[in-house]
Amino acid sequence: MTVTIIISLCLLLLIAYVFDLTSSKTKVPSVILLLLSGWLVKQLASWLHIQLPDFSPLLPVLGTIGLILIVLEGSLELELNRSKLGLIRKSFFGAFVPMLALAFLLAFAFYASGHFSLKDGLLNAMPLCVISSAIAIPSVRNLSGQHKEFIIYESSLSDILGVIVFNFLAYNEIVSAGSFGHFALELLIIAVVSFIATIALAFLLNKIEHHIKFIPIILIIILIYAVSKVYHLPGLIFILFFGLSIGNLDELKRFRWIEKLQPDELNREVIKFRELTSEAAFVIRASFFLLFGFLIETSTVLNADTFVWALAIVLIIVLFRYVQLRLSKLPLRPLLFVAPRGLITILLFLSIDPAHTIPLVNQSLIIQVILLMALLMMFGLMTHKRNPLDEDKTIADPKLMKH
Repeated sequence: MTVTIIISLCLLLLIAYVFDLTSSKTKVPSVILLLLSGWLVKQLASWLHIQLPDFSPLLPVLGTIGLILIVLEGSLELELNRSKLGLIRKSFFGAFVPMLALAFLLAFAFYASGHFSLKDGLLNAMPLCVISSAIAIPSVRNLSGQHKEFIIYESSLSDILGVIVFNFLAYNEIVSAGSFGHFALELLIIAVVSFIATIALAFLLNKIEHHIKFIPIILIIILIYAVSKVYHLPGLIFILFFGLSIGNLDELKRFRWIEKLQPDELNREVIKFRELTSEAAFVIRASFFLLFGFLIETSTVLNADTFVWALAIVLIIVLFRYVQLRLSKLPLRPLLFVAPRGLITILLFLSIDPAHTIPLVNQSLIIQVILLMALLMMFGLMTHKRNPLDEDKTIADPKLMKH
């Protein structure tokens, strides 16, 4: 049995690699193929009467590690300079405002359908309001520079802000002025931790001479995130801060203390670290969606009771995104269609306390929304014609571009 599992896992990950290689040509999001592959493996195992252990406890573990690596991978690729301020501002408001508006709208809809409390409605709505960087970032790898950068910033910020808002609702039984004061203190603490930890990790990255140096750094990053979760701190802020800092050392050279880190030598190590992070993120991401596909029941996907709700939620998401892009004066194609739900949606859904769950927001609804949004993104990417002239353009504030 052990050898069979090893052979199957290797073959599935190699197939996932082929999906990743061909996605730029086929325009089919690899997540759809991974989910389908996992589901087919389960059907084959059932047909052959192969008894497999219960893999469901692995799902949140893989999801959490995958989220950390994906946000880290995305932040390492981003440039941070004055010309990006307009892009960051648009990405932040594009991730935050529609997310809150959609959460309140869904919360009121859930209340109308079953008279649930506003807080429970918001808690159950949040997983459906967050853009998944785990799907969005790999899917836009072959888009032009302006579209790719916006999606990376927006989806990473959506993950971070979504987790922050979700935890705020989950850990505060009663939302009051004191809750917001405590929340502000948590943000201050994680900002200080991020600054100190980033300097320490950058120093280790540059000074470790042992032939194994990158894996300990990744393990320390995961450890800091896990400890921050224990104390209800928004650990993804640390991940984003760390990635942006070491990925943009050239922009930080004006600070005298950066010279002590020997930025030129550190840059060479960062390139190697980025490559390892990308490969690790691929393995964890592929394993997560294969496992999730394996755990999907056919009846769950075909549940007619939740399909109307799933379709309505998808239409509302697209409508909100249309308004957001228009107000931000950003191109509709292909950005209108690239707002997938996925890994972070599943993680937040699994984190809802059973005492606060709403029957309507069940596994069927979550899976149907994820699949519908993935299919919509596939349609958008397939019908989008890439303009070579936009290859090196970025979305930035015109006023800042004059400097």
